[in-house]
Amino acid sequence: MSLADRIFIKNVRNILENGISDEGMSVRPRWDDGTPAHTISLFGVVDRYDLSQEFPILTLRRTFWKSAWDEIAWIWQKKSNNIKDLGSHIWDSWADADGTIGKAYGYQMGVKSRYRDITEEGLRAAFGDRAAQRLAFKDPDGVYRLDQTDRVIYQLVNDPASRRIMTNMYTVSDLSDMALSPCAYSMTFKVSGRKLNAILNQRSQDMITANAWNTVQAALLVHAFASAYGFTPGVLLHVISDCHIYDRHIEIAKKLIREPEHDAPDFQVDPHVRDFYSFSAQSFKFTNYSYNEFSEKIPVAI
Repeated sequence: MSLADRIFIKNVRNILENGISDEGMSVRPRWDDGTPAHTISLFGVVDRYDLSQEFPILTLRRTFWKSAWDEIAWIWQKKSNNIKDLGSHIWDSWADADGTIGKAYGYQMGVKSRYRDITEEGLRAAFGDRAAQRLAFKDPDGVYRLDQTDRVIYQLVNDPASRRIMTNMYTVSDLSDMALSPCAYSMTFKVSGRKLNAILNQRSQDMITANAWNTVQAALLVHAFASAYGFTPGVLLHVISDCHIYDRHIEIAKKLIREPEHDAPDFQVDPHVRDFYSFSAQSFKFTNYSYNEFSEKIPVAI
């Protein structure tokens, strides 16, 4: 049984046995038929994965990790908020007539902010041939601007001892212009020795449809940054404020955790990729990924 399976089963059982229902309260999400989508939930779930030991991917059912990478690349590499730049259709229900989800996710990662500690030398060290593009964003007072992805890369290369290697997509002033407030909204990176650790902060987690997806995405990010910039993967903490199971997912959850389990697959990152923006789904390899067939249709609350 993989660690990801054990953690998932523990959390699902804990929610089913000890979760608090929001029946009787006014809730935002709705099912396709307009019925309010209620949940049972736990507050303050913290999951810990040692990425140096195994990759945290479920075997209880198949996780489509290439699609998970496609979404995280849409946010962190393309910094896009338009579903036309996304390979899957997972955001279609939230997109407007132009195909955007407003000032959410990739939009926030692409906003450039001022950093007084950035130097031309540091930009060249972090981005090499791509540095010229960043050097152009310099204010009249000499302060450079970087977006959030570039800021992480700059710090990993130039200041790995920093305790401020962080991203945040929950920008209060932009919430009214977002189709959906970010669920997984922040990552904090910490270098310990030569290990790259990270914390994924999530305000809300649909346990059955999204937990495995978000964990895989964060783990892929850590592996990519670590491999590209000379670190080894360390610990990933997944901190969830409201961890819930929807009412129409309860019976599905019970079936899911009764299934037998497999060992975690072997995982490899292409060591020749030395630039975060050069990673693609083809840069990662899972071998011996065995999983249980699970054909139960899982409805999504909107």
